[in-house]
Amino acid sequence: MNETLIDLLRHGEPVGGVKFRGHTDDPLSEQGWAQMRAAVRDGEGWERVICSPLLRCAEFAQDLAARLGLPCETEPRFREIGFGDWEGRSIEEIRQSNPEQLDRLWRDPARNTPPGGETLEEFAARVTAGWNDLLARHVGQKILLVAHGGVNRVILCQVLQIPIHNLFRVEVPFAGRSRVRVLGSGAEALPLLVFHGNPPS
Repeated sequence: MNETLIDLLRHGEPVGGVKFRGHTDDPLSEQGWAQMRAAVRDGEGWERVICSPLLRCAEFAQDLAARLGLPCETEPRFREIGFGDWEGRSIEEIRQSNPEQLDRLWRDPARNTPPGGETLEEFAARVTAGWNDLLARHVGQKILLVAHGGVNRVILCQVLQIPIHNLFRVEVPFAGRSRVRVLGSGAEALPLLVFHGNPPS
């Protein structure tokens, strides 16, 4: 039976710290680069690196792929969810101006889209389509996917069959890693979560 391994790696801390960044294209901070370098070990057996096109993912992914002599491709469907009017604002700013709406977002993001933002349904549909294409194109390979907290949450919800409105119950820290093993392919594929958060020592 074919076995496909996908390591999900969230980007490190971007310039500007923690905020509703979404499609805002901030690069990694120096701390973010250090977090990412600490999260991976050379020679882990990856055959390809795939990443979001946003700088906080793509720059590290391309640098790592070049060092390891691996192909690297960007996939637009793995961009973070768009936060609309909340883009670039800190959680504290939103908490002060609209605490009730922020609380509703954390509790049920499917029914509480930030003003002008991408709906969770739209976001989950594009990430899932990208994920399914990745699995179909790379059966039997070991892939590193460098993406975002929201993207990795959607994938983990699909793997574990968690309702998508509960995605914020899955914590994904900066430079956090998860590994998914997929047994078989196509309609009969069985995804398994091997570890979440950091690789075992």
